[in-house]
Amino acid sequence: MTILYRGPLASCDYDCPYCPFAKRRDDRGQLARDRAALERFTAWVAGRDHPVSVLFTPWGEGLVRSWYRRAMVELSHLPHVRRVAIQTNFSCRPGWLAEADLDTLALWVTYHPGQVPYERFLGRCRDLVARGVRFSVGVVGLPEHLGQARRLRADLPGEVYLWVNAAEGALYTGDEADAWTAIDPLFHHSRTPHRSAGLPCRTGDSVISVDGDGTVRRCHFVPAVLGNLYDGTFGPRATACPVAMCDCHIGYVHLETTGLYDVFAGGILERIPARLSGG
Repeated sequence: MTILYRGPLASCDYDCPYCPFAKRRDDRGQLARDRAALERFTAWVAGRDHPVSVLFTPWGEGLVRSWYRRAMVELSHLPHVRRVAIQTNFSCRPGWLAEADLDTLALWVTYHPGQVPYERFLGRCRDLVARGVRFSVGVVGLPEHLGQARRLRADLPGEVYLWVNAAEGALYTGDEADAWTAIDPLFHHSRTPHRSAGLPCRTGDSVISVDGDGTVRRCHFVPAVLGNLYDGTFGPRATACPVAMCDCHIGYVHLETTGLYDVFAGGILERIPARLSGG
């Protein structure tokens, strides 16, 4: 089973203009609820007797919070956890990674130009390479990011995949798409939304979305509730996708018609293509 977990955390240390949660502050009570929810989820995963993979997809930035770093480390050492990954800006210091099992832990790192000095971000990436951490790096495909993305691709080792997410609602001309494809050869998967209505998708069956209360949905983009992780009311069920289009990688990667399980074999959660993941 693969679980996309998103607790109540919504605060972030960045203020990206394209993100509605930028520089939002959670009060102490909200942080305490998020911590308790994450610890409950971690304990549930620890108690399973079947293989589990986890991708943390917080609205805010998780790794600046000690409980997310601890959860990543603890889950990485469990024998039945195949992969534990998180979407992050990686603004945190990397020392905690020395405690993790790097055969299991992986990172999905997003570069936000204008929020962090370029050399600092590049230095963090080089530190991850030196530590042997599995990670991908990405950027939102906004015109003002193109120069920095090109620079980053040139400065990163070739074995580090640099992905590009199409900006929300953006329409790319052929030349614009070509410029981004020169950085990310897989950009065409993100460029336009994928038709999904009535098509087979792994979500709801082998892949589920779970929130802080344990509420299970098939994915982050379909609101219908399938039960609860903690009270036994959820059971996997294979059904076709009920929405017309899917435009987010963490959704459409699970559509069977995209063939992306072959493209990202061995690196689905951390977004590392098979040609780079050893799969």
